[in-house]
Amino acid sequence: MFYTESGKGLACHLARQGHSVYVMDVFGNGKSQPRLKGGEGFGQSEVINQQIPLVHQWIIQQHKQPVHWLGHSWGTILMASHLAKYPQRLAEVQTLAGFASKKTIYSRHLKKKLMVNLIWNRLCPWLTRRYGYLPAKRFKLGMDNESKVSLADNVRWVNSTEWQDSDGFCFQSAARTIQWPASWFFAAKGDSVLGNPNDVEAFLRDSMNADAKYTLLSKANGNLSDYDHTSLLVHPCAFQDHIPAFSQWLQQQELNDTAHQS
Repeated sequence: MFYTESGKGLACHLARQGHSVYVMDVFGNGKSQPRLKGGEGFGQSEVINQQIPLVHQWIIQQHKQPVHWLGHSWGTILMASHLAKYPQRLAEVQTLAGFASKKTIYSRHLKKKLMVNLIWNRLCPWLTRRYGYLPAKRFKLGMDNESKVSLADNVRWVNSTEWQDSDGFCFQSAARTIQWPASWFFAAKGDSVLGNPNDVEAFLRDSMNADAKYTLLSKANGNLSDYDHTSLLVHPCAFQDHIPAFSQWLQQQELNDTAHQS
């Protein structure tokens, strides 16, 4: 979603703008090792409580300044969960951005019956029982494989209003007590299920991020395409459309922070 070796993607675009950019691969995905083989006991709780702070702290040590956090789909939800649980991290996070990011799927679109109710809630758990993990890439069910624990966590959150960690910590209650960093969330008109615009807005309400900037990408709103769940980050038009505005927004936040400090 974020980069290719040929230089395409938002990470590469931001690097060309002068940002130092890091793309985080969670356990067993992307270029991280070892690969998922089955039987792993870690899930999204370990990403929230262990991996995000480990990677973040390494970056802070390299650059000695607040950083921008941005994610696609579920990645942003894990980042937001970490900030809600560890508010001491907020001083080191300048902005939070989400592209097609939702937690619960409230959408009643007909595609949900196939993509979520049948495939994600039934077929995928069956595959994890057979293989010990979800071989999503092999069966073209997703962009990354998932551990059995991670899939179970995801299914639980997607299908209910529950937003709790495995240790019982309530992220939603914690979200009421924090001040979120400057935030911008994007949704796409053509994203009917996985990042339905109504569900993206619902997450902003559930997380109490009332000051977040929200943009619905659509031709009706003056954009070049009615993007979908992935094309809002990979379509060539995106880099002539909303991505330059997003890059300028990041730079403006840095200028605002510098002015505030002086």
